Parts: sequence; C-alpha cells; structure tokens
Amino acid sequence: MSQLDLSLAADVSARHISFLETGRSNPSPEMVVVLAQALDVPMRDTNELLRCAGFESHYAEPSVDDLLSGPLGDAVDTMLNHHEPFPMMVVDRLYNVIRTNHAGHQLFLLANVDLDADNGDMPVNVLRLLFDPASRDMIDGWNQVASTILRRLQRESFHRPHDQAMGELLDDLLNAPGVPADWRNHDLAALEEPMLGVNFRAGDLALSFLTTITEFNAPQNVTLDELRIESYFPLDDQTRDLCKSLLA
Repeated sequence: MSQLDLSLAADVSARHISFLETGRSNPSPEMVVVLAQALDVPMRDTNELLRCAGFESHYAEPSVDDLLSGPLGDAVDTMLNHHEPFPMMVVDRLYNVIRTNHAGHQLFLLANVDLDADNGDMPVNVLRLLFDPASRDMIDGWNQVASTILRRLQRESFHRPHDQAMGELLDDLLNAPGVPADWRNHDLAALEEPMLGVNFRAGDLALSFLTTITEFNAPQNVTLDELRIESYFPLDDQTRDLCKSLLA
C-alpha cells in the first residue's frame, strides 16, 4: 500500500505515516495496533511488532489447553458431539490435530493413525499425513486434493511471512516425494473454494465427504485466531451409512 492508501485505511494523516516510516516519529502502542489492523497483520505478528517497538503485547497468547478449558472448550465439545456420526476436528494454524470427535478418531484409524497413542511431543498433522506416500493411495484424485490444500497453505504462509514453523511445513510438503515441481509456483489468480470434496478408500470401504474449514469471528487472542474447525459432511447415502456403522 502507498502511504496515502494506508493513511486513508487507518484514518491517520499521510504526513504522520511518512514520519513513522522514516523514523522521524515513534509510534504509540495504539498506533502500532491501528496500522497492523489496517494492513491485516495477524495477531501473533502484531504482538511481535509491539515488542519490537518496546511495548507490551496487545493480544493474549494462552496455551490451547488453557483456552479450551473453560466455556469455549465446552462449546467446542458440543459442536464435536453434535456432528456425530460424521468426522469433525479442531486444528491449529499448522494443521496439528487438537481435538476430534469419535467419528474423527475412526477416520484416522482407517489410515492406521491412533490419535490416542502416545506420540510424545509430535502431534498428528493432517497435512503431513496427506502428503505421506504411505497414505496417498487412500485419496482418490490425490493430486487435485493435495494441490488445492497446498495452495491454501501457500496463501496462509504469504500472509504470515515471519512464521518460521509454517514456512518449514510448507517446504517439507513441497519437498515430499512425488510432489510436482510446478506446485512451487503459486497461482495468485486462483480462487479459494470454501469447501473441498474428498473421497477416501480403505480396503473395501469407500467414503465421500465435503469438507469445510471454519474460523472464529473477531477473536481477541492469538490462540483462538489460529484455531480452525474442519468438518466432514457425507456426499452420498453409502458414506452416511458407513459413518453410522463405524460409530457403532
């Protein structure tokens, strides 16, 4: 954005924006937050901007366990339970599984992944599992599904350029065996669909789902801002019946 565009978006004079950019003026903590919001800077990076300017963080950064230990956790559990017998899971910004319902556990078991197993400090990561050569045969049309999800991660990484962990995840997926080289070239003109169809196969089982990603609106802390809820909806009666059978 030009200084004039930023000044209009933030309702701050272009002269003051110029002084801040050249170092002739120092920002107040309120000005850092205003400019960050105008530039759509993620909350985690806004806190880092404030710390770099010598101020305290503006947004709380509670642990996931603390965040989901109160009423919000009860609300999330209610959502997970009401979505049975279809899979639903809560993931963080890196797509590590935080919580899931029973149907979600069953879906992972089809891929020989036990969410209840002790994995130490290594949480189950949905994207790493998707790009694992051992589990690709479970996805019909893997190239289409994987490329769509990878494009989403690329957009999120561009939006969080200082997120080292997200950058490392993206690099690992791009360097996974069998990933086409041209997937590194991000298509900025490609539209992001609000949902994605995924077909799973495990032995004689065939499951067809429509998946959606839900984010929390107007979060006031970093952890909540980075949580996602991934929901699976059956696309046919066979999938609906199989989900009911697996849940039983």
